[in-house]
Amino acid sequence: MIFMISLVISGLTAFPIEWQLSLAHAWVVEHGWNNGVAQWLERVYMGVHETYSRYPFIAYGTDWLAFAHLVIAVAFVGPWRDPVRNVWVVEFGMIACVAILPLAFIAGPVRGIPLFWQLIDCSFGVFGLLLLWVCRRKIARLEKAAATTR
Repeated sequence: MIFMISLVISGLTAFPIEWQLSLAHAWVVEHGWNNGVAQWLERVYMGVHETYSRYPFIAYGTDWLAFAHLVIAVAFVGPWRDPVRNVWVVEFGMIACVAILPLAFIAGPVRGIPLFWQLIDCSFGVFGLLLLWVCRRKIARLEKAAATTR
């Protein structure tokens, strides 16, 4: 359930990216931050703001990113309702979490993403994997209990 909720929140926050960045940017400016995180936030905000101002259709790509998160969250209803029968969804999620690491560390430098941000992205994979690993272990126990009662 926590994994599903996290996917939904992550998906919903992908829709208003420019608005969220404007709030974060204003907060950083108001508090006088001047470090690597603040500089990165400034660059991202300006890039998104200028792109969306001139080419608003680009936001459609992040709308699809948001949609994908929501659809993947729906897939996890299966393991929530019948964990043993739908264990493959949990395993799929574990594979996806592991796949975040090479994506972040390969595409990140190619796209000019700072290492600290790549590590933040990787943390989603690590925490997601840990959550799903706990679920997978509990499902294995359910499978074993079901096999012994037969």
